[in-house]
Amino acid sequence: MSTSSIANVTVNTQASVYFDGKCVSHGITFADGTKKSVGVVLPSTLTFNTGAPEIMECVAGSCEYKLAGTDAWVKSAPGDKFSVPGNSSFEIRVTEAYHYICHFG
Repeated sequence: MSTSSIANVTVNTQASVYFDGKCVSHGITFADGTKKSVGVVLPSTLTFNTGAPEIMECVAGSCEYKLAGTDAWVKSAPGDKFSVPGNSSFEIRVTEAYHYICHFG
């Protein structure tokens, strides 16, 4: 089951727009200071770099991803999550809008 809503957060109302609008996200902060982002990746193939470790949670749509140093593309659908190490990267292939929550740290 994927996350459908997040309660008791502060939302950054200005979007972060990446890759000429192919990825748009909003930062959210919990009362304890935990930060996440929620967003959408539109149909494209993109490479994201990470600073901190990330867990990508699919809430709608789907994608295929490939972690740095691997050759396999893996499908992610609603309710699925995948982990990306810090100071790394991943490629993402999207053919339909991929809605996600990015859990940092």
